[in-house]
Amino acid sequence: MNILMMKLRELLRGEEGATGVEYGLMVAAIAAVIVAVVYALGDNILGAFTTVNDALTSGGG
Repeated sequence: MNILMMKLRELLRGEEGATGVEYGLMVAAIAAVIVAVVYALGDNILGAFTTVNDALTSGGG
């Protein structure tokens, strides 16, 4: 029983859980930035693709 309590104390003192939460928060922040950039530049990117598509379908020019 004493070994089980020691292992439980080690687990509670460990920082692996906190590290996982920190990584999760960083991934969420990066995803939010990507969404914001795509939302902000969406019309410009669409316009660029439309211009390229028009140029390709009309034969270059």
